[in-house]
Amino acid sequence: MARRLAIDVGGTFTDLVLIDPESGRLAFGKVPTTTADPSVGALTGVSQLLTQTSVSPRDVEQVIHATTLVGNAVIERKGCRTALMTTKGFRDVLTLGREFRYDIYDSNLSFPPNLVPRRDRFEVTERITAEGDVLTPMNDAEVEGIARQLIDGQYAAVAVCFLHSYRNPVHEKRTAEILAVSCPGLSVSVSSDILAQSGEFERTWAAVINAYVQPLADSYLNRLVSGLRELSLDAELLCISSNGGLVTAAAAARQPIRLLESGPVAGALGASHYGRSSELRNLLSFDMGGTTAKACLIKDGAATTTNEYEVARLKRLTKGSGYPVKLAAVDMLEIGSGGGSIAHIDGLGLLGVGPESAGAFPGPACYGRGGVLPTVTDANLLLGYLNADFFLGGQMQLDAEAAETAVEGLASKLSLSTARAAYGIHEVVSQAMASALQTHAIEKGVDYRNYSLVAFGGAGPVHAYRIAELLRISRVVFPWGAGVFSAYGLLTAPFRFDVVRTLPLAIQDIDRDRIREIYSELETEPRQVFVQAGLPIDSIEMVYSADIRYVGQGVELEVESTTSDMEPKELARKFLDLYAARYGWTLESAAIEVVNWRCSARGTIPKTGLWQDDQSSPGDSLKGSRVVYLSESRPEEKCLVYDRYSLRPGARIEGPALIEERECTVFIGPHAEAMVDSHLNVVMQIRED
Repeated sequence: MARRLAIDVGGTFTDLVLIDPESGRLAFGKVPTTTADPSVGALTGVSQLLTQTSVSPRDVEQVIHATTLVGNAVIERKGCRTALMTTKGFRDVLTLGREFRYDIYDSNLSFPPNLVPRRDRFEVTERITAEGDVLTPMNDAEVEGIARQLIDGQYAAVAVCFLHSYRNPVHEKRTAEILAVSCPGLSVSVSSDILAQSGEFERTWAAVINAYVQPLADSYLNRLVSGLRELSLDAELLCISSNGGLVTAAAAARQPIRLLESGPVAGALGASHYGRSSELRNLLSFDMGGTTAKACLIKDGAATTTNEYEVARLKRLTKGSGYPVKLAAVDMLEIGSGGGSIAHIDGLGLLGVGPESAGAFPGPACYGRGGVLPTVTDANLLLGYLNADFFLGGQMQLDAEAAETAVEGLASKLSLSTARAAYGIHEVVSQAMASALQTHAIEKGVDYRNYSLVAFGGAGPVHAYRIAELLRISRVVFPWGAGVFSAYGLLTAPFRFDVVRTLPLAIQDIDRDRIREIYSELETEPRQVFVQAGLPIDSIEMVYSADIRYVGQGVELEVESTTSDMEPKELARKFLDLYAARYGWTLESAAIEVVNWRCSARGTIPKTGLWQDDQSSPGDSLKGSRVVYLSESRPEEKCLVYDRYSLRPGARIEGPALIEERECTVFIGPHAEAMVDSHLNVVMQIRED
């Protein structure tokens, strides 16, 4: 039976999981991310994992990839030189935005810098009406003149976004044809291909972001594919998109904007799979790695989704402080810092952590790669949570003296002992993440206390107990392979492709046949994508939805349906029910209209079961003990240390205790007891005092 391989490239480490579908057995790998070129570290990890498992490259049928490359390129503004071609008179759409101040009390408010400066924006004399009629024809000679300027200016990419092209893309399509002939090698992103939806500001940003990262993503994916071939891996390379679905590498290279949340989504997919496969269907997914920590609400075994989010926010958790993206995505929340986040003294003289990170190189001081600043990982090592001799299963020796020197420098400035400063770092991070999780859940109308926390990532299992304690969550699940659980999540992803079209229609002006006709047109593109990926048509599940509002309102609610054969009255009823649930009231007599029509094509979810009982090794699970700093009142607590791989189903562990696996360490707090379930997950129950 052919294997499937998952590669999750994070900011600090690259995680790998190899699964044998026949037996369900898993093999894990973890290597440092090579920041300059992430494909190098990924390929190194693949080679090591195949050697470790004695699996022939020809036995790997599929490689699934998640990457933070695209998102980081936007956040760090390391994309290519990009131009924008837009309708005459709309050159400043990116700057004007929504004329919205995300903090009305900040007189020095700043916004993310424009990815396309004004000098790089070119106006085209053309005009399409809101009904899709050509008001002012486009002049090909004018576009050809701009093409020559793009060549002279040595632009690597161009975004094309004309007014109302979502209704009629004829001018955008013709422009793309001219540029393909006049500027061979130039990456061209056409807004009607990426986001055929009203809203000039958001649609222009979609085209710009896609163009800005397209050459980078295309080059990276080509290097990765070539590297896999050099390893004799002829497997198909698939990428995970922000919506939690798989796309081919070719499709990802054409529209890399769909990979903005590729990395963070992987963990939410794993938590969703756990929710579907167990009795715990309502979960809080908590993924803390080396660079950041992410969270996602899992309701009834499915991750919550959104059709609008932001990247590169200047102010965390603050809407309007980043670049808008109106594409389908898993609703992720970046809630805090990671293991490599640097501790510092803020402007008020208080201890702060992040957002600056030591990254993979030089990394935390304890990595011994030249880092000298104190990080969360350094603090956790000094507190006793980490085993210096068993980091990455002993492949990487941690330098406790370097960690102590780094934290000691900060401690002296705060007039604290080194141990107390280290505990402060640990506590500040945990408090900040608990607060962010609480705010996010409340905004979504969720009583998170009835949820279970699923903790994973290299650093998540160390901080999960304290976060759950602060949130008053009584149950925490640490899945098998928690340190690389995000990579495992990739193996549970189906193919998926989403399309949207703006076509405003009043409910009373349409009938069942018109609705069926609209959705039939929408189905065409995703079906083509699936066929190009070699998937049978009968494997596609179509999910339909519509963005509906009261006439005159500026915000819509998405109403879902499993069929395209709907009566308008049924759409209206579903909208009113959703509106009442969201706002507590409805206007029965007010006119209702559909603004956007959506179609999501989804493939079959891979049959990936939970972990098998035989993946643990019989033997003595108790490895020894270690002194841990639990709190100011318990600075030297003796904790038993257990081997994760020797724990059998039914084993019970009383806290405080530590459970070590190669990629992470699980901390069982003093007011908790843990049990290993039949699938080797460690389930911690926190007692109420």
